[in-house]
Amino acid sequence: MSKRKICIVTGTRAEYGLLYWLMKEIQDDPDLELQIIVTGMHLAPEFGSTYKVIEDDGFVIDAKVEMLLASDTAVGITKSIGLGVIGLADALNSLKPDLLVLLGDRFEILAAAQAALVARVPIAHLFGGDTTEGAFDEAIRHSITKMAHLHFVSNEQSADRVRQLGENPEHVYNFGSTGIDQIKRVERLNREEIQKQISYAFYKKNLLVTFHPATLEKTSPESQFQELLDALALLGLDVGVIFTYPNADPAGRLLIPMIDRFVAEHPRAKAYASLGQLRYLSVMAQVDAVVGNSSSGLYETPSFKIPTVNIGDRQKGRLQVDSVISCAPDVKSIGEAINAAFAMDCSAVVNPFGDGDTSQKIKAILKSTKLDETLLKKHFFDLR
Repeated sequence: MSKRKICIVTGTRAEYGLLYWLMKEIQDDPDLELQIIVTGMHLAPEFGSTYKVIEDDGFVIDAKVEMLLASDTAVGITKSIGLGVIGLADALNSLKPDLLVLLGDRFEILAAAQAALVARVPIAHLFGGDTTEGAFDEAIRHSITKMAHLHFVSNEQSADRVRQLGENPEHVYNFGSTGIDQIKRVERLNREEIQKQISYAFYKKNLLVTFHPATLEKTSPESQFQELLDALALLGLDVGVIFTYPNADPAGRLLIPMIDRFVAEHPRAKAYASLGQLRYLSVMAQVDAVVGNSSSGLYETPSFKIPTVNIGDRQKGRLQVDSVISCAPDVKSIGEAINAAFAMDCSAVVNPFGDGDTSQKIKAILKSTKLDETLLKKHFFDLR
């Protein structure tokens, strides 16, 4: 009997980190064949050419789909989506997978979903049902949900929303986040090893900062980010700052030179295009707080019993535990939130997004689900 071909599309470093253990589960199963399509930021030198990390981890990349234009304007991103649909259509036609696995809500993944829908390839979607009111990612996420056939959500609120969108309740699985698998399974670097690998000397207090453009906010990403930089500049000389570069969202490239200028003017700050998942989680375990508007501050950071300063509305609507301090994107609010984070005791916080076995559970469903016309021909399940 031929192996079931399960194809995974990844376009960013963070997404790959969330997919890693699922990819390993599929790779190690004798009844399954793992296919990998790499696209988006992975192939861009300015974002670290992170496809090399995937290869270094022992995976074989079956197709590379170039789609990112140099422009990150609205027009540029829209054209990138179009290129992605074209390239992914060719890749799917060549690989002929039995099932396509997509994670999240980025425009690269929207392109993959569109190509798979027309090609009649069933889609398994990870982490649908979340809400993020400050970015167009929300509309992309719900759109992919309607194109997908199997749904793996991270919490019961999200499961309810997916069912509310008319999806088959029997195909909605709340297994938690694969990000917890990475935290539970990987032996992280200690502080000395981190200092050697990234050439960073830890200070008395340390912050891990990741800020992405909030695409639906009233104020521009640059003005919001400048407020954050101004707040960081006011911190004492005993507070170190570790930046990771933003995603290739609209205006994302405009934030990178702002980071570089801040680092050049403040010796206590360093910036990295990509730390990689191991170093990123290892750094997270060593800092005093995570600052910015990345979903990792809500999903992974609580596992380390440290606070998150969540800025603006980019993550508004997601499930947030008590260790998350949400604040407005202005210098005063950000400064107050960081000081509150330094004083916060998070020792009793429990991460609500799973127990570290999410990838195993997802793989079992991917392996056992019957792939036939009844799965492809979706019926709208009305909750009334």
